[in-house]
Amino acid sequence: MKKSLKLIALLVVLIVTLGLAGCSQQSSTPKVEKTLKVGVTAGPHAEVMDVVKKVAEKDGLKIEIVEFNDYIQPNVALNQGDIDVNSFQHQPYLDNIIKDRKYEIVSVAKTVIFPMGIYSTKIKNIKELPEGSIVAIPNDPTNGGRALLLLESNNLIKLKPGAGLKAAVTDIIENPKKIVIKELDAAQIPRSLADIDLAAINTNYAITAGLVPTKDAIAIEDINSPYANIIAVRTKDKEDPAIQKLIKAYHSDEVKAFIKDHFKGSVAVGW
Repeated sequence: MKKSLKLIALLVVLIVTLGLAGCSQQSSTPKVEKTLKVGVTAGPHAEVMDVVKKVAEKDGLKIEIVEFNDYIQPNVALNQGDIDVNSFQHQPYLDNIIKDRKYEIVSVAKTVIFPMGIYSTKIKNIKELPEGSIVAIPNDPTNGGRALLLLESNNLIKLKPGAGLKAAVTDIIENPKKIVIKELDAAQIPRSLADIDLAAINTNYAITAGLVPTKDAIAIEDINSPYANIIAVRTKDKEDPAIQKLIKAYHSDEVKAFIKDHFKGSVAVGW
């Protein structure tokens, strides 16, 4: 009887030991984390996403940041599945891309607002702009329209009624200073500043070029604009829990504080 009890006790100890060993082995196995490839343009968007990445890691989400140097490729890459998310564009720009290219891409959250500014190396006051001056604006329809609205708000041109966000150069009905509009790739405009008289520059490219919008712009867009930037994903992925974690990280207090402290008012929170 005693031998039987000892044998049973030995078996119990063995089972418990094996069970604990199994639990230990299981707990030591690292948790497989989801990795999102997030496309951004170089500069402020990349800087903000680097902070988002650190916040997201605390929630079990890994982010691989993929940088682009123009506004075209991030949507091409997203549509083709080369990246999972992009964060670089405002809603009017995405709407125009979807209309033109039939991409199945959707916005899932707002991010930041980059007020467009007007810059010059030749004048300090926009009222000093001479007749016949060359003025550069982005050559994509939405940012070009945005620039034209900014020029109009500073009394350089007048657009036909109803032109709105889709305004084009052909919508100019009054041009008292006979300015010459030069349409250039948005990323190229800062590098062309010395060769022109005036330029409307997107803030992300202005900052990358070493300009401080709140100090260097001679005119700047109102912060309450319809051009809040967004996080975009393929339509089929919009309910993916990993995307929701990304949004949560982007909208965190840590990211909000970074935007406020790092950009000193040149970039505003859009959510």
